[in-house]
Amino acid sequence: MASVELSERIPNNVGLSHDRRLRRALEAWQPQFLEWWNEMGPADSQAREVYLRTATSVDRKGWASFGYTHMPDYRWGVFLAQPQEERKIAFGEHRGEPAWQEVPGEYRAALRRLIVIQGDTEPASVEQQRLLGLTCPSLYDLRNLFQVNVEEGRHLWAMAYLLHAYFGRDGREEAEALLQRRSGDEDKPRLLGAFNEQTPDWLSFYMFTFFTDRDGKYQLSALSESGFDPLARTCRFMLTEEAHHMFVGITGLSRIVTWLAMTRMCRRPDLSD
Repeated sequence: MASVELSERIPNNVGLSHDRRLRRALEAWQPQFLEWWNEMGPADSQAREVYLRTATSVDRKGWASFGYTHMPDYRWGVFLAQPQEERKIAFGEHRGEPAWQEVPGEYRAALRRLIVIQGDTEPASVEQQRLLGLTCPSLYDLRNLFQVNVEEGRHLWAMAYLLHAYFGRDGREEAEALLQRRSGDEDKPRLLGAFNEQTPDWLSFYMFTFFTDRDGKYQLSALSESGFDPLARTCRFMLTEEAHHMFVGITGLSRIVTWLAMTRMCRRPDLSD
């Protein structure tokens, strides 16, 4: 496994400094990503310094490094979980065979489709949540929203890396298309219907992070068992970040339920009852 390259333009542990073709491709994609972020990321937030968690490595000491940063300067990067030595495919027709380090030709289309759909959900949720910061109930909620947003952006980077690294020209075109579609757009909508719905208020956001991100966790858990090892390692690391998204939904709904219960308890009884 390559060492963590934090000084590179794109922080990574996949050896971009030794792969000039892939590095150039991702560095060409990076300005398009930043343009998308500035257009569709959290509204009126680009000048703010936010206390954010940023991954600097994939071990326990580095995956959760905290500090203040402007969101456009956030160090999005490419991180894969540590490889498992002599990993075998755990199920299916190829059970017991060595995990694939390259894309098998017979599964190329299916794997590309899975990666594209997963990648499409990441920027879509940022677009759905773009205006929520303007009505946040507290600074605590605002910080949690921004943390979710930057991590969805990094998950997009994870899928874009796989497309660039393993799927040639088709992959590069698909990675560009991830930045061209828009949630709810009539002409270029997101691929899954749930990610074209509006998230107009914080209750909707809490429900999204409680239910949809829970579904996303199971999707990532399934992909983390993939016979295609780079996809499996990518999703194993993404799962460390997905837990916080579910936490936001669980605690947000818990606060609402508690507030409703307290309101009911404090309400004066109706003497006519």
